[in-house]
Amino acid sequence: MSAILVINSGSSSLKYSLIDVETEEELANGLIERIGQDASPVSHTVRPETTADAVPTVLDATYRSELPVADHHAAFAVMLEQFAAHGPSLEERPPVAVGHRVVHGGARFYAPTLIDADVERQIDELAVLAPLHNPANLAGIRAAKAVFTAVPHVAVFDTAFHQTLPPAAFTYAIDAALAAEHRVRRYGFHGTSHQYVSEKAAAFLGRDLADLRQIVFHLGNGASVTAIDGGRSVETSMGLTPLEGLVMGTRSGDLDPAALVHLSRRAGLSIDDLDRLLNSRSGLLGLAGRSDMRDILAGVDEGDDAATLAFDVYIHRLRAYAGAYIAQLSGVDVISFTAGVGENAARVRAEALATLGFAGVEIDPSRNEARERGIRRISADASPVTVLVVPTNEELQIARQTAGLL
Repeated sequence: MSAILVINSGSSSLKYSLIDVETEEELANGLIERIGQDASPVSHTVRPETTADAVPTVLDATYRSELPVADHHAAFAVMLEQFAAHGPSLEERPPVAVGHRVVHGGARFYAPTLIDADVERQIDELAVLAPLHNPANLAGIRAAKAVFTAVPHVAVFDTAFHQTLPPAAFTYAIDAALAAEHRVRRYGFHGTSHQYVSEKAAAFLGRDLADLRQIVFHLGNGASVTAIDGGRSVETSMGLTPLEGLVMGTRSGDLDPAALVHLSRRAGLSIDDLDRLLNSRSGLLGLAGRSDMRDILAGVDEGDDAATLAFDVYIHRLRAYAGAYIAQLSGVDVISFTAGVGENAARVRAEALATLGFAGVEIDPSRNEARERGIRRISADASPVTVLVVPTNEELQIARQTAGLL
Protein backbone atom coordinates (compact mmCIF):
# COMPACT_ATOMS: atom_id res chain seq x y z
CA MET A 1 0.00 0.00 0.00
CA SER A 2 1.48 3.35 -1.04
CA ALA A 3 0.74 6.89 0.01
CA ILE A 4 1.36 10.52 -0.83
CA LEU A 5 2.52 12.93 1.84
CA VAL A 6 0.94 16.38 1.46
CA ILE A 7 2.77 19.35 2.96
CA ASN A 8 1.34 22.80 3.63
CA SER A 9 4.17 24.88 5.06
CA GLY A 10 3.34 28.26 6.59
CA SER A 11 5.64 30.95 7.92
CA SER A 12 5.50 29.49 11.43
CA SER A 13 3.63 26.23 10.93
CA LEU A 14 3.78 22.87 9.21
CA LYS A 15 0.57 21.05 8.28
CA TYR A 16 0.80 17.56 6.85
CA SER A 17 -1.42 14.73 5.68
CA LEU A 18 -0.68 11.17 4.59
CA ILE A 19 -3.17 9.96 1.98
CA ASP A 20 -3.52 6.49 0.50
CA VAL A 21 -3.12 6.69 -3.27
CA GLU A 22 -5.60 3.97 -4.18
CA THR A 23 -8.47 4.58 -1.76
CA GLU A 24 -7.92 8.34 -1.28
CA GLU A 25 -8.35 7.78 2.46
CA GLU A 26 -6.48 10.04 4.84
CA LEU A 27 -4.30 7.83 7.03
CA ALA A 28 -3.02 10.58 9.32
CA ASN A 29 -2.64 14.32 9.59
CA GLY A 30 -0.82 16.71 11.83
CA LEU A 31 -0.01 20.30 12.63
CA ILE A 32 3.08 21.88 14.15
CA GLU A 33 2.56 25.53 15.10
CA ARG A 34 4.65 28.47 16.35
CA ILE A 35 7.84 27.22 14.73
CA GLY A 36 10.80 29.22 15.99
CA GLN A 37 9.19 30.13 19.31
CA ASP A 38 9.92 28.76 22.77
CA ALA A 39 7.13 26.18 22.67
CA SER A 40 5.44 24.72 19.60
CA PRO A 41 2.07 22.94 19.93
CA VAL A 42 2.14 19.62 18.06
CA SER A 43 -0.88 17.51 17.14
CA HIS A 44 -0.90 14.22 15.24
CA THR A 45 -4.13 12.41 14.35
CA VAL A 46 -4.29 8.82 13.18
CA ARG A 47 -7.37 7.88 11.19
CA PRO A 48 -9.15 4.57 11.81
CA GLU A 49 -8.58 1.51 9.70
CA THR A 50 -11.74 0.25 7.97
CA THR A 51 -13.07 -3.25 7.60
CA ALA A 52 -14.44 -4.77 4.42
CA ASP A 53 -17.81 -3.31 5.44
CA ALA A 54 -16.21 0.15 5.70
CA VAL A 55 -16.85 0.16 9.44
CA PRO A 56 -14.08 1.86 11.47
CA THR A 57 -12.41 -0.58 13.84
CA VAL A 58 -11.24 2.26 16.10
CA LEU A 59 -11.95 5.95 16.51
CA ASP A 60 -9.60 8.75 15.44
CA ALA A 61 -6.71 9.05 17.86
CA THR A 62 -5.13 12.47 18.39
CA TYR A 63 -1.84 12.92 20.21
CA ARG A 64 -0.85 16.37 21.50
CA SER A 65 2.41 17.69 22.84
CA GLU A 66 4.40 20.89 23.14
CA LEU A 67 8.13 21.26 22.53
CA PRO A 68 10.61 23.72 21.01
CA VAL A 69 10.87 23.54 17.21
CA ALA A 70 13.59 25.82 15.88
CA ASP A 71 12.85 25.80 12.12
CA HIS A 72 11.14 23.86 9.33
CA HIS A 73 13.93 21.27 9.19
CA ALA A 74 13.37 20.60 12.89
CA ALA A 75 9.62 20.48 12.25
CA PHE A 76 10.11 17.67 9.74
CA ALA A 77 12.11 15.74 12.30
CA VAL A 78 9.23 16.18 14.76
CA MET A 79 6.76 15.00 12.11
CA LEU A 80 8.81 11.83 11.54
CA GLU A 81 8.90 11.24 15.30
CA GLN A 82 5.10 11.50 15.42
CA PHE A 83 4.69 8.90 12.69
CA ALA A 84 7.22 6.62 14.37
CA ALA A 85 5.61 6.94 17.80
CA HIS A 86 1.92 6.92 16.87
CA GLY A 87 1.70 5.56 13.32
CA PRO A 88 1.00 4.78 10.68
CA SER A 89 4.43 3.40 9.91
CA LEU A 90 6.12 5.18 7.03
CA GLU A 91 8.04 1.97 6.42
CA GLU A 92 4.80 0.06 5.81
CA ARG A 93 3.22 2.94 3.88
CA PRO A 94 6.19 4.81 2.42
CA PRO A 95 5.33 7.99 0.51
CA VAL A 96 5.69 7.52 -3.23
CA ALA A 97 5.78 11.31 -3.58
CA VAL A 98 5.44 14.53 -1.61
CA GLY A 99 2.88 17.11 -2.76
CA HIS A 100 3.47 20.71 -1.69
CA ARG A 101 1.00 23.55 -1.54
CA VAL A 102 2.54 26.68 -3.06
CA VAL A 103 0.44 29.83 -2.88
CA HIS A 104 1.71 31.91 -5.81
CA GLY A 105 2.68 30.50 -9.18
CA GLY A 106 2.24 33.72 -11.12
CA ALA A 107 1.39 33.22 -14.80
CA ARG A 108 4.16 30.63 -15.19
CA PHE A 109 2.70 27.63 -13.40
CA TYR A 110 -0.71 26.43 -14.55
CA ALA A 111 -0.46 22.75 -13.57
CA PRO A 112 1.14 20.50 -10.94
CA THR A 113 4.90 20.76 -11.45
CA LEU A 114 7.80 18.48 -10.59
CA ILE A 115 10.11 20.47 -8.33
CA ASP A 116 13.72 20.85 -9.42
CA ALA A 117 16.30 23.55 -8.74
CA ASP A 118 14.86 25.82 -11.44
CA VAL A 119 11.33 25.53 -10.06
CA GLU A 120 12.63 26.35 -6.58
CA ARG A 121 14.34 29.43 -8.02
CA GLN A 122 11.13 30.58 -9.69
CA ILE A 123 9.05 30.03 -6.54
CA ASP A 124 11.60 32.17 -4.73
CA GLU A 125 11.45 34.82 -7.44
CA LEU A 126 7.65 34.92 -7.21
CA ALA A 127 7.91 35.65 -3.48
CA VAL A 128 7.79 39.34 -4.40
CA LEU A 129 4.10 38.75 -5.21
CA ALA A 130 3.42 36.70 -2.06
CA PRO A 131 5.99 37.67 0.57
CA LEU A 132 3.98 36.11 3.41
CA HIS A 133 3.50 32.77 1.67
CA ASN A 134 6.04 31.71 -0.97
CA PRO A 135 9.14 31.92 1.28
CA ALA A 136 7.40 29.67 3.82
CA ASN A 137 6.29 27.27 1.11
CA LEU A 138 9.86 27.11 -0.19
CA ALA A 139 11.24 26.48 3.30
CA GLY A 140 8.92 23.51 3.57
CA ILE A 141 9.96 22.18 0.18
CA ARG A 142 13.65 22.34 1.05
CA ALA A 143 13.13 20.75 4.44
CA ALA A 144 11.07 17.94 2.90
CA LYS A 145 13.60 17.29 0.14
CA ALA A 146 16.31 16.93 2.76
CA VAL A 147 14.28 14.18 4.46
CA PHE A 148 12.57 12.47 1.53
CA THR A 149 15.46 12.34 -0.91
CA ALA A 150 14.43 9.39 -3.04
CA VAL A 151 10.89 10.39 -4.09
CA PRO A 152 9.58 13.10 -6.43
CA HIS A 153 8.34 16.37 -4.97
CA VAL A 154 5.46 18.14 -6.72
CA ALA A 155 4.28 21.73 -6.37
CA VAL A 156 0.54 22.39 -6.58
CA PHE A 157 -0.18 26.09 -6.93
CA ASP A 158 -3.15 27.98 -5.46
CA THR A 159 -3.15 30.19 -8.54
CA ALA A 160 -3.11 27.41 -11.17
CA PHE A 161 -6.88 26.81 -11.32
CA HIS A 162 -7.41 30.47 -12.18
CA GLN A 163 -5.13 30.41 -15.25
CA THR A 164 -8.32 29.99 -17.29
CA LEU A 165 -9.45 33.53 -16.42
CA PRO A 166 -10.09 35.53 -19.61
CA PRO A 167 -8.00 38.67 -20.18
CA ALA A 168 -11.01 40.86 -19.38
CA ALA A 169 -11.12 39.30 -15.91
CA PHE A 170 -7.41 39.26 -15.06
CA THR A 171 -6.37 42.62 -16.53
CA TYR A 172 -6.19 45.73 -14.33
CA ALA A 173 -6.86 49.07 -16.01
CA ILE A 174 -3.48 50.65 -15.31
CA ASP A 175 -0.57 51.56 -17.59
CA ALA A 176 -0.16 48.40 -19.67
CA ALA A 177 3.64 48.56 -20.01
CA LEU A 178 4.14 49.12 -16.29
CA ALA A 179 1.74 46.29 -15.43
CA ALA A 180 3.52 43.90 -17.80
CA GLU A 181 6.98 44.81 -16.49
CA HIS A 182 6.01 44.14 -12.88
CA ARG A 183 3.51 41.31 -13.53
CA VAL A 184 0.57 43.24 -12.10
CA ARG A 185 -2.64 41.33 -12.89
CA ARG A 186 -5.27 39.22 -11.18
CA TYR A 187 -4.04 35.74 -10.28
CA GLY A 188 -6.63 34.46 -7.82
CA PHE A 189 -6.08 32.07 -4.91
CA HIS A 190 -7.70 29.15 -3.04
CA GLY A 191 -7.64 27.43 -6.43
CA THR A 192 -7.28 23.89 -5.08
CA SER A 193 -10.32 24.42 -2.85
CA HIS A 194 -12.48 25.98 -5.57
CA GLN A 195 -11.59 23.18 -7.98
CA TYR A 196 -12.22 20.42 -5.43
CA VAL A 197 -15.58 21.87 -4.32
CA SER A 198 -16.87 22.46 -7.86
CA GLU A 199 -15.95 18.90 -8.92
CA LYS A 200 -17.43 17.44 -5.71
CA ALA A 201 -20.67 19.36 -6.24
CA ALA A 202 -21.07 18.05 -9.78
CA ALA A 203 -20.44 14.47 -8.65
CA PHE A 204 -22.89 14.83 -5.73
CA LEU A 205 -25.61 16.04 -8.09
CA GLY A 206 -24.82 13.44 -10.73
CA ARG A 207 -24.32 16.22 -13.27
CA ASP A 208 -21.68 16.75 -15.91
CA LEU A 209 -19.22 19.37 -14.67
CA ALA A 210 -19.06 20.83 -18.16
CA ASP A 211 -22.79 21.65 -18.05
CA LEU A 212 -22.79 23.58 -14.76
CA ARG A 213 -22.50 27.26 -13.94
CA GLN A 214 -21.22 27.41 -10.37
CA ILE A 215 -20.34 29.97 -7.71
CA VAL A 216 -18.14 28.75 -4.86
CA PHE A 217 -17.74 30.76 -1.65
CA HIS A 218 -14.58 29.75 0.24
CA LEU A 219 -15.18 31.50 3.55
CA GLY A 220 -12.56 31.10 6.25
CA ASN A 221 -10.20 33.55 7.91
CA GLY A 222 -9.15 34.17 4.33
CA ALA A 223 -12.12 34.34 1.96
CA SER A 224 -12.70 34.28 -1.77
CA VAL A 225 -15.45 33.58 -4.28
CA THR A 226 -15.08 32.14 -7.77
CA ALA A 227 -17.38 31.91 -10.78
CA ILE A 228 -16.85 28.55 -12.50
CA ASP A 229 -18.30 27.85 -15.95
CA GLY A 230 -18.06 24.26 -17.13
CA GLY A 231 -15.31 23.50 -14.62
CA ARG A 232 -13.21 26.52 -15.61
CA SER A 233 -12.55 29.54 -13.41
CA VAL A 234 -13.82 32.62 -15.25
CA GLU A 235 -13.86 35.19 -12.43
CA THR A 236 -12.50 35.29 -8.89
CA SER A 237 -12.35 37.85 -6.11
CA MET A 238 -8.71 37.71 -5.01
CA GLY A 239 -6.26 39.52 -7.23
CA LEU A 240 -2.53 40.18 -7.48
CA THR A 241 -2.36 39.02 -3.85
CA PRO A 242 -4.82 37.32 -1.48
CA LEU A 243 -5.87 40.75 -0.18
CA GLU A 244 -8.46 41.80 -2.75
CA GLY A 245 -12.13 40.92 -2.66
CA LEU A 246 -14.29 39.85 0.29
CA VAL A 247 -14.04 41.08 3.87
CA MET A 248 -11.84 38.60 5.77
CA GLY A 249 -10.75 37.96 9.33
CA THR A 250 -7.93 40.51 9.35
CA ARG A 251 -7.79 41.58 5.67
CA SER A 252 -9.70 44.48 4.22
CA GLY A 253 -10.72 43.10 0.85
CA ASP A 254 -11.78 45.71 -1.71
CA LEU A 255 -10.69 49.27 -0.95
CA ASP A 256 -10.37 52.49 -2.92
CA PRO A 257 -6.60 52.64 -3.59
CA ALA A 258 -6.72 56.40 -3.06
CA ALA A 259 -7.43 55.67 0.61
CA LEU A 260 -3.83 54.45 0.91
CA VAL A 261 -2.47 57.62 -0.66
CA HIS A 262 -4.64 59.64 1.72
CA LEU A 263 -3.42 57.73 4.78
CA SER A 264 0.17 58.05 3.69
CA ARG A 265 -0.12 61.80 3.23
CA ARG A 266 -2.36 62.66 6.16
CA ALA A 267 -1.50 59.98 8.76
CA GLY A 268 2.13 59.55 7.80
CA LEU A 269 1.83 55.80 7.28
CA SER A 270 4.74 54.13 5.49
CA ILE A 271 4.44 51.37 2.89
CA ASP A 272 5.12 48.79 5.60
CA ASP A 273 2.53 50.44 7.87
CA LEU A 274 -0.07 50.24 5.13
CA ASP A 275 0.81 46.62 4.43
CA ARG A 276 0.31 45.70 8.08
CA LEU A 277 -2.90 47.73 8.24
CA LEU A 278 -4.53 46.01 5.28
CA ASN A 279 -3.38 42.46 6.03
CA SER A 280 -3.31 42.30 9.83
CA ARG A 281 -5.45 45.11 11.29
CA SER A 282 -8.44 45.27 8.95
CA GLY A 283 -11.42 43.10 8.03
CA LEU A 284 -13.58 41.89 10.91
CA LEU A 285 -10.76 42.61 13.37
CA GLY A 286 -10.46 46.22 12.24
CA LEU A 287 -14.21 46.81 12.40
CA ALA A 288 -15.10 44.96 15.59
CA GLY A 289 -11.88 44.01 17.37
CA ARG A 290 -12.58 40.31 16.75
CA SER A 291 -11.53 38.27 13.73
CA ASP A 292 -13.47 35.05 14.37
CA MET A 293 -16.97 34.89 12.86
CA ARG A 294 -18.22 33.00 15.93
CA ASP A 295 -17.25 35.95 18.09
CA ILE A 296 -18.84 38.38 15.63
CA LEU A 297 -22.14 36.47 15.71
CA ALA A 298 -22.03 36.37 19.51
CA GLY A 299 -21.51 40.13 19.50
CA VAL A 300 -24.49 40.61 17.17
CA ASP A 301 -26.66 38.58 19.53
CA GLU A 302 -25.44 40.70 22.46
CA GLY A 303 -26.36 43.91 20.65
CA ASP A 304 -22.79 45.05 20.09
CA ASP A 305 -22.92 47.84 17.49
CA ALA A 306 -19.41 47.28 16.15
CA ALA A 307 -20.00 43.55 15.68
CA THR A 308 -23.34 44.24 13.99
CA LEU A 309 -21.74 46.67 11.57
CA ALA A 310 -18.91 44.24 10.83
CA PHE A 311 -21.40 41.48 10.07
CA ASP A 312 -23.47 43.77 7.87
CA VAL A 313 -20.40 44.87 5.90
CA TYR A 314 -19.32 41.24 5.51
CA ILE A 315 -22.74 40.20 4.18
CA HIS A 316 -23.04 43.26 1.94
CA ARG A 317 -19.81 42.28 0.18
CA LEU A 318 -20.94 38.65 -0.23
CA ARG A 319 -24.21 39.73 -1.83
CA ALA A 320 -22.43 42.15 -4.15
CA TYR A 321 -20.12 39.45 -5.47
CA ALA A 322 -22.93 36.90 -5.77
CA GLY A 323 -24.96 39.28 -7.90
CA ALA A 324 -21.99 40.23 -10.06
CA TYR A 325 -21.01 36.62 -10.70
CA ILE A 326 -24.56 35.60 -11.57
CA ALA A 327 -24.44 38.33 -14.20
CA GLN A 328 -21.03 37.17 -15.48
CA LEU A 329 -22.30 33.59 -15.79
CA SER A 330 -25.67 34.60 -17.30
CA GLY A 331 -27.33 32.77 -14.42
CA VAL A 332 -26.21 30.09 -12.00
CA ASP A 333 -27.01 26.41 -11.45
CA VAL A 334 -25.14 25.68 -8.20
CA ILE A 335 -23.89 27.82 -5.31
CA SER A 336 -21.60 26.12 -2.78
CA PHE A 337 -20.23 27.20 0.59
CA THR A 338 -17.02 25.80 2.00
CA ALA A 339 -14.22 26.35 4.58
CA GLY A 340 -14.63 27.18 8.28
CA VAL A 341 -17.25 29.91 8.05
CA GLY A 342 -18.93 28.62 4.91
CA GLU A 343 -19.38 25.13 6.32
CA ASN A 344 -20.45 26.08 9.85
CA ALA A 345 -22.14 29.50 9.93
CA ALA A 346 -25.75 28.96 8.88
CA ARG A 347 -26.63 32.62 9.49
CA VAL A 348 -23.90 33.77 7.10
CA ARG A 349 -25.19 31.46 4.36
CA ALA A 350 -28.81 32.53 4.86
CA GLU A 351 -28.05 36.25 4.89
CA ALA A 352 -25.63 36.07 1.94
CA LEU A 353 -28.36 34.61 -0.29
CA ALA A 354 -31.40 36.34 1.24
CA THR A 355 -31.76 38.86 -1.61
CA LEU A 356 -31.22 36.42 -4.49
CA GLY A 357 -34.77 35.14 -4.86
CA PHE A 358 -34.98 37.01 -8.16
CA ALA A 359 -32.26 34.67 -9.49
CA GLY A 360 -34.03 31.50 -8.37
CA VAL A 361 -32.19 31.01 -5.08
CA GLU A 362 -34.32 29.67 -2.22
CA ILE A 363 -32.85 28.33 1.02
CA ASP A 364 -34.63 25.71 3.11
CA PRO A 365 -34.22 27.08 6.68
CA SER A 366 -34.34 23.69 8.41
CA ARG A 367 -31.77 22.18 6.05
CA ASN A 368 -29.54 25.21 6.44
CA GLU A 369 -29.68 25.09 10.24
CA ALA A 370 -29.15 21.32 10.49
CA ARG A 371 -25.77 20.43 11.97
CA GLU A 372 -24.73 17.65 9.64
CA ARG A 373 -21.34 16.59 8.43
CA GLY A 374 -20.40 15.97 4.84
CA ILE A 375 -21.73 17.43 1.62
CA ARG A 376 -25.41 18.39 1.80
CA ARG A 377 -28.12 20.34 0.01
CA ILE A 378 -29.56 23.35 1.84
CA SER A 379 -31.78 24.77 -0.90
CA ALA A 380 -35.52 24.15 -1.07
CA ASP A 381 -36.74 21.35 -3.34
CA ALA A 382 -38.47 23.91 -5.56
CA SER A 383 -35.40 26.16 -5.83
CA PRO A 384 -34.19 26.41 -9.46
CA VAL A 385 -30.69 26.99 -8.09
CA THR A 386 -29.12 24.24 -5.98
CA VAL A 387 -27.30 25.48 -2.87
CA LEU A 388 -24.82 23.13 -1.21
CA VAL A 389 -22.48 22.97 1.75
CA VAL A 390 -19.35 21.16 0.57
CA PRO A 391 -16.54 20.49 3.05
CA THR A 392 -13.31 21.30 1.27
CA ASN A 393 -10.35 18.94 1.15
CA GLU A 394 -7.36 20.76 -0.27
CA GLU A 395 -5.00 18.02 0.92
CA LEU A 396 -6.85 15.37 -1.09
CA GLN A 397 -6.90 17.66 -4.14
CA ILE A 398 -3.14 18.16 -3.84
CA ALA A 399 -2.65 14.39 -3.50
CA ARG A 400 -4.82 13.76 -6.57
CA GLN A 401 -2.90 16.26 -8.66
CA THR A 402 0.42 14.90 -7.46
CA ALA A 403 -0.61 11.35 -8.33
CA GLY A 404 -2.00 12.53 -11.66
CA LEU A 405 1.31 14.12 -12.64
CA LEU A 406 3.30 11.03 -11.69
